[in-house]
This record gives sequence, structure tokens and C-alpha cells, in this order.
Amino acid sequence: MIAIGNYNELKVMQKADFGFFLDDGASGILLPNNSAPKDLAIGDTLKVFLYYDSEDRLIATTLTPKAVVGETVLLKVVDVSSFGAFLDWGLPKDLLLPKSNQLAPVNKDEMHLVKIYFDEVSGRIVCTEKLEKYLSNETLTVAEMEAVNIIIYRPTDIGFLCIVNDVHLGLMHYNDVFNALKIGDKITGYVKKIKDENRLDVMPGKRGYDKVSDEGTKILNLLQSNKGFLPYHDKSDPDIIYDVFGMSKKTFKMTVGNLYKDKKISLSKEGITLL
Repeated sequence: MIAIGNYNELKVMQKADFGFFLDDGASGILLPNNSAPKDLAIGDTLKVFLYYDSEDRLIATTLTPKAVVGETVLLKVVDVSSFGAFLDWGLPKDLLLPKSNQLAPVNKDEMHLVKIYFDEVSGRIVCTEKLEKYLSNETLTVAEMEAVNIIIYRPTDIGFLCIVNDVHLGLMHYNDVFNALKIGDKITGYVKKIKDENRLDVMPGKRGYDKVSDEGTKILNLLQSNKGFLPYHDKSDPDIIYDVFGMSKKTFKMTVGNLYKDKKISLSKEGITLL
């Protein structure tokens, strides 16, 4: 079985003047010459992406799209028509966002967060802005403190609504965010808490001690590149700590405390010294 709108490992079955035909168990799928490696030969196996070209022919390419079927991604609108908008997803043929799948009128050069899917009715790869019908918290596939992939969906009064592992909705509270985030950003994080009705609170970054360990390496590297001394301590302004180290004051204090216990640094009123 081949996966349309995704990557496939296919064997070269025939050479033609205009390209190669790859074995799909039927008549073959064309890989045009301009997308084929120079040393490609019959019998070779190649990783290709399958999609429909401008003439609606199933075709193979070695180009890498910005996302595959089933993924959610932020894409730029390159053209608009009466029946939909066309988005740049990194392939010669742009991706259709049908008018019926838009939340509001779409304009050229705008960025829109969409989910790519294969439309069984039209037989085409298209996308939609109506993401929530693909998301459900009825049966969770994650647990508290579990690492997850997060996509920033939209802002609310108390935090960012997020897409968690492409299957659930979660909330990232503003007071847990220490970096500038925008719609469509993809980050790693973890499940902070599971509330009533399977509502998920998520956090950016790594959990607990894993996070502190990573931040410890960051501080040691900064010390090494600054002649073994940094003029910051537990009385330093939180905003300054964030600007210099990219972490909250709480994480900074925990990390420095661990480095001190491990005898990797010494502390004074003036700052931190590398041992």
C-alpha cells in the first residue's frame, strides 16, 4: 500500500526519457528527471513523497514539503480564488484551502494554521483551518508529566490554547510562558496537570529535574565563555535573569543551587564563579 501525501520507499522499475517509474504494485508512479538523483538506476530503492501535480496525476518527488498529510502547520497564502486559497507547502503545486474549510475570508500573503488531509470525496490533498473537529480529549493518550509536542493554536484571556501531539487540546497559561510565542509555533513541552473533563494544562520545555539539568549546562557554558564569572545572583532582577539566561528566576535559582551542591561553581554577593 502506498501513502499519498506522505513518504514512501519505492523501487525503480523502469527508465523513460522523461523520468523513472517507481513500483507501486500497478502501472508505476512517475519520478520526473528533475527530481531524480543523477546516479539513480533500475532496481534502486528511493524515499519519495507522493502527491498530485497540476494535472492531477499522482507523482513522486524527492523534494521535502513543509508538512505531510495528518500534520498541522503554519503556511503562507500565495493566491486566492473564488473557490479557495492556495498555500505554499514547499512543492511545485500549491496546497488548496477550500473556501468551505476557511474560518474567515483569506487574503494573499497571510499566514494560516492548517491541518493537511486527504479528501476522499475529491481525491485530492487539501487542508482546513477547522482544526478542532480533529482534536478530542474524550480519551487521553497522555499522562501527567509526560513529554509532548505542542503547537500554539490561538490566544485566550488566560493563556494559549494548544494542540497536543496533534490529537488533543491543551492550555498553556501565560504565567508559565517565558519566551515570545506566536500562532503556529511548534515546541516541546510536557503535561503539567490533567483537570476535570480531561482538560490539559501544558508547560513549555522539559519537566522538573530534566529541565534543571539542561539549564545547568547552559550556565556552565556561559561561565566558560565569560572567563569563569557571571555577575548574577539570587537578588538579580527576574527580567535581567530572563534576558541573559532565557529562564525564569525560579529555574535559575534551582539550577544554580544544584551546580553549587555539585561543587561546579562558587557563589558570592558579586555573582557566580566557575570552579
